[in-house]
Amino acid sequence: MQEQLQDLSGRAKDMHNENKKFFAKLKKKPPKQLDQLMHQLHEDEFERSECLDCANCCKTTGPLFTDKDIVRIAKHLRLKPQRFIETYLKVDEDGDHVLQQVPCAFLGADNYCSIYDVRPKACSEFPHTNRKKFEKISNLTLKNVAVCPAAFNIVEAMKKRLPNYS
Repeated sequence: MQEQLQDLSGRAKDMHNENKKFFAKLKKKPPKQLDQLMHQLHEDEFERSECLDCANCCKTTGPLFTDKDIVRIAKHLRLKPQRFIETYLKVDEDGDHVLQQVPCAFLGADNYCSIYDVRPKACSEFPHTNRKKFEKISNLTLKNVAVCPAAFNIVEAMKKRLPNYS
């Protein structure tokens, strides 16, 4: 897996311009069944991929924490929300709560998340390849293909299934 992750960043950079053009066309005129296609590609990929083998998202990026996330996780940890924020989070340049540092403090050496059942919404939805109106999150997807091997594979499969957009 380490070798695949090291190669992923380079492959994502090599494909960046191609993917950017692809998503620009997709955004302009999304196919009628895009969400259905994305859900299928997502399911197919995650039948083959195991997040616990990788956890690169938890090691290299930090999710946004909504107010609901903060309250839910703080309660789980038996902390007051403000104490949770002070201990684990900071406010980024966009005014969002994010992790103070990566890798995530809740990631174990075995790639298991110690707050998995109450994890942030952004974590539970990652890599966001099965979201509705997928064409609207193309900028996020362009970033995620450099972090998540499954997202990279899904985008490559999508380009094959939608050759008129490539």
